[in-house]
Amino acid sequence: MSDLLNFFADNTQLLLEKTLAHLGISAIAMVVALALAMPLGVYLGHRHAGSFLAINISNVFRALPSLALIAISLAFFGLSRLNVEIALVALAVPPILTNAYTAVDGVDPDAVEAARGMGMTERQVLTGIELPLSWPLIFAGIRTAAVYVVATAPLAAIAGGGGLGDIILNQPTYGLVGVIAATIVVVVLAFAVDILFALVQRAVTPRGLHMPAELVTIVPAGTDTAVVAKDAAATAEHV
Repeated sequence: MSDLLNFFADNTQLLLEKTLAHLGISAIAMVVALALAMPLGVYLGHRHAGSFLAINISNVFRALPSLALIAISLAFFGLSRLNVEIALVALAVPPILTNAYTAVDGVDPDAVEAARGMGMTERQVLTGIELPLSWPLIFAGIRTAAVYVVATAPLAAIAGGGGLGDIILNQPTYGLVGVIAATIVVVVLAFAVDILFALVQRAVTPRGLHMPAELVTIVPAGTDTAVVAKDAAATAEHV
């Protein structure tokens, strides 16, 4: 433990530089994945069509091991950050695409029909009704993808991409204590990103979709949910 603390103290600048590079690699992958997957998922969900396309694209990308994809890309792009970004984008696309499609496709049809009955255009229905109600689930997909990317980005060092992977995969230079220190930083980053996107997810959730704390009931196994729902409704009426 003392060696680990000494490594953090003696290599603060190194860890900071590698952390910023790590975040940069992850951010580029997320921006590209969002640009590719989000519009497609939202469009298909709005049209209530293409579930086969959305699900199978996600499954294909999900089935590609990042390490194998980096190895294959080496033949085309060599040792560069480009093939690393391709692998990370392939990792981030499935949860973003699937959640975007599922979220928009699952919006209450009555709310959509009511909006159309009021004379809203398709664009207004999408931006004013479907997207606001879909943001919680959409951001859940973005949150998952971000954690995946941050946790997998150390593989960038294999192809010369840099980041904290340079330390994790270079034990002869930095020693076991350096590997552990860099791994701890990656874990902390993953948790930090998860918490950050959880806060954003909560912030973009319409207030009407937040359940009051007093109505959140844990239902024991075997309990009649109708009775629990009745009790919750009575509590709400009393309040």
